[in-house]
Amino acid sequence: RQQNKTLTSGGMDDDNKSASQTVEKPLDLIRLSLDERVYVKCRAGRELRGVLHAYDPHLNMVLGDVEETITKVEINEETLEETTHTAKRKIPLLFVRGDGIIMACPPLRVG
Repeated sequence: RQQNKTLTSGGMDDDNKSASQTVEKPLDLIRLSLDERVYVKCRAGRELRGVLHAYDPHLNMVLGDVEETITKVEINEETLEETTHTAKRKIPLLFVRGDGIIMACPPLRVG
């Protein structure tokens, strides 16, 4: 049995746009978010907000126009005081490996 390793991407033609807009499987939520801005929480305090261009069954993703936020918490061993450091950067195009993703949120839909 051959395994399909291609990424699913946005830009569907008119015939595919009439596909079901319902969420029946977990990846349907990701499919419905193609070409929209999504929030992705990753391991090690990394958060991403960007446009979802493509994904695969392993949840590998290609995001565009990404804003990355990295939050690190340091604890002073003597005083047990916590210090939080936040760094932000913009990335035009980013490949995110699926095994590092904790959560992926679609855009808010009001309806």
